[in-house]
Amino acid sequence: MTDGALREPTFLVLTALAAGPQHGYGILLDVEQISAGRVRLRAGTLYTALDRLVADDWVAVDREEVVDGRLRRYYRLTDQGAARLATEVDRLRVTTHAAETRLRARTVGGTA
Repeated sequence: MTDGALREPTFLVLTALAAGPQHGYGILLDVEQISAGRVRLRAGTLYTALDRLVADDWVAVDREEVVDGRLRRYYRLTDQGAARLATEVDRLRVTTHAAETRLRARTVGGTA
């Protein structure tokens, strides 16, 4: 899945990890914040996505620690994941620009 568009949850998880390593709950909160509350991932969805992203080498386990008797695993974006995220940002920029240009032309042309 390197050429096509990323699914929004994948894009948001990679975006969350671009700021630095985070544990699962931190990623869930960050995704919600990045999407202005529009996307709320469930834990099962997140960990399935993280397993896939680790297998794709876009994300890696950064470290593990025990907090209050529970294992907390931190994930980080790999160089390959950062490159894939950058590719998606560029793709979105191009398509967003095209949409903005056409909307402006529609308004200027009097077809609003």
